[in-house]
Amino acid sequence: MPATPPPDGPYDTTSLRAAAVRRLLRLRDADRLAHHDVRTVAAAFTVHWRTVRRWMDNADTHNGTYTPQGRRHFTLTPAMHEALARWNGNAAATYRELVADGIFGSPPRVSQATFYRAVDRELTPGQRAALRGGEAARRRHDVHALRPHGNRNDVWETDHVEASVFVNVDGRRRKPWITWFIDHTTAVICGLAITPHQPSQDAILAAARDAILCTDHHRPFGGIPRKIRTDRGRDFLGKCVDEAFKKFGTELIVLPPYSPHLKGTVEAINGAAKHMLFKGLPGYAHTPRSRRDRRGQPLWALEDLLDYETFITVVLDWVDWWNNDHTIARLHRRTPAQAWHADLTPIDTLDPSDLHTYTLTDGGPPRKITSKGVRWKSAYYVGDWMHGHSSAGEMVRLRHEPHHYHRVELYDADTLTYRGPAFRSDEMSPRQARALRNARRREADRYAAKARRARKNATPRYAATSVTAAPEPLNRLTASQATAQLRELQTPECHGHLQAEARPDLLNRPQPDSARWTKPRPDPKPQDTE
Repeated sequence: MPATPPPDGPYDTTSLRAAAVRRLLRLRDADRLAHHDVRTVAAAFTVHWRTVRRWMDNADTHNGTYTPQGRRHFTLTPAMHEALARWNGNAAATYRELVADGIFGSPPRVSQATFYRAVDRELTPGQRAALRGGEAARRRHDVHALRPHGNRNDVWETDHVEASVFVNVDGRRRKPWITWFIDHTTAVICGLAITPHQPSQDAILAAARDAILCTDHHRPFGGIPRKIRTDRGRDFLGKCVDEAFKKFGTELIVLPPYSPHLKGTVEAINGAAKHMLFKGLPGYAHTPRSRRDRRGQPLWALEDLLDYETFITVVLDWVDWWNNDHTIARLHRRTPAQAWHADLTPIDTLDPSDLHTYTLTDGGPPRKITSKGVRWKSAYYVGDWMHGHSSAGEMVRLRHEPHHYHRVELYDADTLTYRGPAFRSDEMSPRQARALRNARRREADRYAAKARRARKNATPRYAATSVTAAPEPLNRLTASQATAQLRELQTPECHGHLQAEARPDLLNRPQPDSARWTKPRPDPKPQDTE
């Protein structure tokens, strides 16, 4: 339905004027035009009757079509557009450059305000944003049509989102990541998985299991979707994830790059979590700093942060609130749970044991059960169900979660029947794991400090100047200081010979034996010819 113009204006009446002029011209061609008709049209447009006569004259000069000329405006030339692009949309700097180059004459015949109006008239807000911030800024001014809403489980959308909150994870500040699956039609959060670090395929598969299952601690929302939309993240494009969804009969739709609007439902929930959940938690990463805050020091103390378990509880509570209590405008002010239950589309689900099998990675060829267990990745895995099976040398197939090597799942090599789990036999104790983690952390911190010191020493510093001059280096050393640093860095220059570049794989040339070898005779001296 077309938009209705305001009753009191202002609005464009050009097309209406053209229609009225065409009628007057038809009356004139039929010799039925009276002055009363011209006055009637003039009164309708609140103009003088001579103005209507001028409209008719304009139509006569343009083949019977009323074509107003409008006011003449200053327009930008291609050179001005190029200068505006060179200054990244800075109209003031562009105008100063054009004046300095004499483009507008001397004195300038175009004022700065006129130039600004021409820029606003000839460039759209999206084009001006592209000049200032590039393609990403221009896309914010695009208009996207809404996707048609089908039935529940028709299409899911998935994505990772980094929590804008610092959390205490084993005494370290970390920002957890959330991976979730969202039903596009009802905006229900079907499942999620939380990791204290950058997520990978294991987080995707864990979130998929939580989304598909509808029993026990899982939410009553889920099932097997027909399609899943995802971006081009490396973890979503992995072979394990692709095979898992194909076994469900689900089509994985990989969206083109730089197109978050094509999965707008999950992007909207990402933004809602950032503004409605993370901002109210202690440890919010974007809290404004005051003048009393010390620069370089974290704003939140470690003891003020939420621990990882509490953060998970808070996120799960917020997900339940979103699904059951939060109303959404596009759902006709219903909650996602109400929209889900109002849809009577049947839900297809899987048995938990079958789902566990499909979302695991294959460990390679069949392996034999020995007296030490099953060997895989230089370790042995054992389970209590293996007693009585080692002597027969049974063959099993191994499957595991990506990046999870403490536990594997074993299946019969012929029938693929699930046999049971197996755990690493030589697993280190928690105390050993903590000591190893601390040692690795100290080693990483030590090398990070050395790298920072090396970058600082290698960065040249130059003297400040207020006049045109060549750069003058400041961090110049004396000869003795340079020799000391070269000796510390163990470079070949500090030795003064080629010993540091010697190649041990080459043998020394043998010395000549004077008793057996004939030495070359020296060249005779030139004789005097005089």
